[in-house]
Amino acid sequence: MTASLPPVVADYLAGVNNFDVEAIVATFAPDAYVNDARREINGIEAIRAWVSKEMVGDQVTMQVREVVDHYGDTIVRSRYDGTYDKTNLPDELVMSDYFSVRDGKIVSLSVIRNQPSPY
Repeated sequence: MTASLPPVVADYLAGVNNFDVEAIVATFAPDAYVNDARREINGIEAIRAWVSKEMVGDQVTMQVREVVDHYGDTIVRSRYDGTYDKTNLPDELVMSDYFSVRDGKIVSLSVIRNQPSPY
């Protein structure tokens, strides 16, 4: 199930790792939403504020570990790092990003810290 990154998702990751607010925001559709830490962030201006403060502001970097194509959506598992508060986080923080892309733009992104399944 390993897949390659859709171009817009690759652009998003490059923008994140280059701390480039405008490059990141340009990957989203105007009415896109992000769910991060169980918070819904709706619309491009709210996404811009989230990106500015919590991604670029916290100097987040993402090192891709796995890419999965799941019925047209893309799941990217990455090692996250940055200057954010790491209290109670593991030494190696791996998060799953669930991207839905339509017409070359990200229309939804869910960022989730998954736990290992007992199954």
